[in-house]
Amino acid sequence: MTRPPFSTITGADPRVAGGRLIVDLDALAANYLELAERSTPAEAAAVVKADAYGLGAGPVVQTLSAVGCRRFFVALPEEGLAVREAAPEAEIYVFNGLFSPEAAAFYREGRLLPVLNSQSDLAIWEAHGWDDGEEPRPCALHLETGMNRLGLTAERTRVLAQENALTGALTPRLVISHLACADTPGHPMNRRQLESFQELCALFPDSESSLANSSGIFLDGAFLRDVTRPGIALYGGSPIAGPENPMRPVVTAEARIAQLRHVPAGQSVSYGATPVARDTLVAVASAGYADGYHRAASGAGVPLRQAVASGASGFVAGQRVPVIGRVTMDLTLFDVTALGPDTLQVGDFIELFGRNMPIDEVAAAAGTVSYELLTALGRRYERHYVHGEATA
Repeated sequence: MTRPPFSTITGADPRVAGGRLIVDLDALAANYLELAERSTPAEAAAVVKADAYGLGAGPVVQTLSAVGCRRFFVALPEEGLAVREAAPEAEIYVFNGLFSPEAAAFYREGRLLPVLNSQSDLAIWEAHGWDDGEEPRPCALHLETGMNRLGLTAERTRVLAQENALTGALTPRLVISHLACADTPGHPMNRRQLESFQELCALFPDSESSLANSSGIFLDGAFLRDVTRPGIALYGGSPIAGPENPMRPVVTAEARIAQLRHVPAGQSVSYGATPVARDTLVAVASAGYADGYHRAASGAGVPLRQAVASGASGFVAGQRVPVIGRVTMDLTLFDVTALGPDTLQVGDFIELFGRNMPIDEVAAAAGTVSYELLTALGRRYERHYVHGEATA
């Protein structure tokens, strides 16, 4: 399979890498613009935690900045510093709060804004937060509305609003909460959280508010508030249930064929000796669960296949080919019998997910979600950052 020249190559050496990732920066930009339009009149930020969901914070943030994104969310301060390098003027929020007074130095260094989730966070930021000369200790406040993961309780939020109105110790630029069930539009939890959030936001009339994640953008307009926070939808994962994904695929993961072998009927393959019922041509691909291709994607006949009987498939030479036997740490076997003995050769690439194998479909076959496939991508891939015309 031939491709036009790539824009940028990073990661493992292409001459010896067992797999490659192709990241379409034009598709990423198009997804952001689509989500920004759907967010109107709210402003769309971007969630780029976990190294931009495994795709690389630098090129992702630079691409999103170029099309107008000016606010980013990460999980940890070190991630925020990486975003700051790529977007010097951006507003960067850190979800996971403050673990200790010493953590405040990272926020000061990178001009990062903590999302305060607890009484401990409030106390640390009041004592050690940075001051930009105009606003004392700028931050975001996370309000608990039903997720019960992070966030200030309603009672603590009301007390804080009264205290801060008197002292002005904090400058809450943004008040946020997180939807637990937005990917199920009819779930009653969505409306309950919205109503609770609206009530608590009224306590901070000078602050902007943010509730909608990727899926929340596709709920009704009341969920949009002032700022939306798309994550998985930026990277091509489907934000809504159903067969039609409105987002463009951004990343294609491919594994190089290390060997082609004929397995006679009656023999077996991989760990656990999965039986082969017919003469089978097997492509041994050089990627496995160490590369983020989950063991749970193993093929039919493997005992761990409970939820989805058939296992995952790959794509090569214009055709889907099923995983056969167990996915191992470094290798995955694909049944390519239908392609015939002269179609493939060692060194060819099999698509694990991407333009021809939708990532959400592959994730479902592995009993997981697209988030996990992306964030589990290993370091052994060669990485190609391309523009749309280079992936044709």
